[in-house]
Amino acid sequence: MTDTTAVLGYAWPLVVSPGEEVAFHLSSATLDTAEATLLRVRSADPDPNGPGLRFHQPGTPIDGPVALRNQPLRPGSCAIIPDSPALNRAGALSLGLFLFPTAPLAGPQTIIARWRDDTAEGWRLALNAEARLEFTVGAAGRQWRATAPRPVMEREWIFVCASLDPAAGRITLTQSSLDAQAGRDTGCTATAQAPEGIAWPADTALTIAAHALEAGAAPRTAGHFDGKIDRPRLLSAARDTPALRALAETLAPDPADPDLIAAWDFSRDMSTDTVRDLSANRLDGTLRHMPMRAATGANWDGRTVQWTEAPHLYGAIHFHSDDMHDAGWSPDLRLTIPEDWRSGFYALRLRARQGSEDPVESFVAFFVRAPLGKPRSRLAFVASTATFLAYANSALRLDQVHAEAMLEGLIALSRDDVYLQEHRELGLSTYDTHSDGSGWCYSTARRPIINMRPRGATFNYGNDTHILDWLEETGQDYDIVTDDDIHHHGAQTLSPYRCVITGSHPEYFSRSMIEAFDSYQRAGGRHIYLGGNGFYWRIGWHPTQPHAMEIRRGMIGLRTWEGEPGENALSFTGEPSGLWRASGRPPQRLVGVGFDAQVFTRSYPYEWRAPARDPRIAWAVEGIDLDAPLGDFGLRGGGAAGLEVDRVEPTLGSPPHLLWLATADRLDYGGVPTLEELRTLHRGTMGDQNARVRADIAFFPTARGGAVFSTGSIAWACALSHNNYDNAVSRLTGNVLRRFLDPSPFEGFDTEERSPEGVCPEA
Repeated sequence: MTDTTAVLGYAWPLVVSPGEEVAFHLSSATLDTAEATLLRVRSADPDPNGPGLRFHQPGTPIDGPVALRNQPLRPGSCAIIPDSPALNRAGALSLGLFLFPTAPLAGPQTIIARWRDDTAEGWRLALNAEARLEFTVGAAGRQWRATAPRPVMEREWIFVCASLDPAAGRITLTQSSLDAQAGRDTGCTATAQAPEGIAWPADTALTIAAHALEAGAAPRTAGHFDGKIDRPRLLSAARDTPALRALAETLAPDPADPDLIAAWDFSRDMSTDTVRDLSANRLDGTLRHMPMRAATGANWDGRTVQWTEAPHLYGAIHFHSDDMHDAGWSPDLRLTIPEDWRSGFYALRLRARQGSEDPVESFVAFFVRAPLGKPRSRLAFVASTATFLAYANSALRLDQVHAEAMLEGLIALSRDDVYLQEHRELGLSTYDTHSDGSGWCYSTARRPIINMRPRGATFNYGNDTHILDWLEETGQDYDIVTDDDIHHHGAQTLSPYRCVITGSHPEYFSRSMIEAFDSYQRAGGRHIYLGGNGFYWRIGWHPTQPHAMEIRRGMIGLRTWEGEPGENALSFTGEPSGLWRASGRPPQRLVGVGFDAQVFTRSYPYEWRAPARDPRIAWAVEGIDLDAPLGDFGLRGGGAAGLEVDRVEPTLGSPPHLLWLATADRLDYGGVPTLEELRTLHRGTMGDQNARVRADIAFFPTARGGAVFSTGSIAWACALSHNNYDNAVSRLTGNVLRRFLDPSPFEGFDTEERSPEGVCPEA
């Protein structure tokens, strides 16, 4: 059995053009060296029943032995405020903030501190292992500590304040419940002796949601907090609880207050990694590992669910002890992409042997894009990097309690699955939940992603390479463009191409991406959609940090977690997230079909419908037996219609000129409809009794000679290679592609003509 995890790495940038440099950041805990080979990926799926692993080796200067080292991952988000004179004022100190703990019993956690762990100096407000608040002051080898007599409650807002009064020789710590009734009141006060004078440690950063392990402006951190922190305030005076609470409640503290050291407002600069201080000292800080912004604060009252309408109600940041944004590894290899290289899926292969252990073969994936405005082909394939990132390091196969019931069988774990369970520090996917139960809403490419590479999980990346393999086998040249480039550059990314193919699962789309495809189709572009569950979730890309995407799941759609009420707007853009259907742009308006069901038990063939015999579509079905099932074979469940499927639906925008060519509408009890399809619940909702649970193949012309062809199934791509590529799925796809590359217009679809037979009747 091949070891795929002894070497891990990531490429940065994830997407490069010819002439640009890509760096490979590698790590191994067990190997000193490996053999590196740069490959262009044709097929990434090792399934012996399919094409298998297929690569092209262009030959590069970095091919050969590479020295390895162990580069650790240090997860956990926090804010870091560099040392400054204002933080070194001698004498009294007090602080206040609103707190929403989400895992108070997960172990000791620091809330706010100016503390050096290596010397145990400074001050620190934290939760101890019993979920009790502690305020600690340390100096000269001694510590003074006040501990609250009552633990905090999980997922309840409290106000917390602490003060050091050297003149009185006292430390005071107070917590107050914001909803002090029905057993929620944990209010209490603790006092302890304090030193009469203290000198704070030099060159020590102030940290929020963690504490520093050593001195310096960018220290390593530990004791990471799980939960929300809202409106922290810091003063060089010993104020009482009412005064500190009033200061925390005000949205505009007086910057002229001579005792005010800092007053951070997390509702400012929402899309950045900067936290703003409203005091005259301007103690702005930087966020590490991208904690969740646009989080409802202690003052959120439900008047809005969009932070852009009332930013002051979203003054909290939700920190997580397992946040992972940037692995921070040093690069081990660098390569400038030759100008004459074809665009494509690429990977660095790393091979080694560990004595008598299994052979090591690991991959680090990246993409070479076609340069903007310089096409080398009439055809482009879109790499769905947003979807790859959304699923990056998904642990659902073990974490989702109903996974085996959904699959109707036992789960066979790969080495990657096992490794991910043991190494959550890699950071999980936007389908997973953090250790405190909240959902992962961000995903980035600055970390190893073990299911976006050859030999990885076949879903998404591996399935898409079956389309690349088919294009190579049929001798069809193509360019690769990436969807994040479509986001940044719009329709001009697509416009040089006569035809564009979207792959097996282009699920995640930003507004710019949707508008680019809409514009491309309106301008006469031809679009072949060879997948299922596409154009479904509305996402945002970070405005300045490449390859970082955001999703808020909300409370609609097929989801594995729900966000907190009021937190459905994207922090990156301020736009609503959730389903594109809920934003008035269901997939049917763009590609004729839209997601309606999952079917993981097995896959099925399509049956041809009468419109497949329409003379206007004869070019598509040439050489195909319309009396035989279409796609009663395939690597995913034995059929071409399966996994996740889409249907024609005029009420959601399937166009009037659409020809509904084929359908797989007998998906049995394993065909489970999406939640937005269920207005009421009854026993007839599954695929054995529900005509809306199906996969549909559709064609329709668009403006200026354009057209769309959609297959409505993720499993389609994995049926292309059956019988050495000689099959009806391959033939239909090839017929459509050849016709879509032919610039001649599609006849018989004038504005007055309708095709009642071809359009889906109301169910």
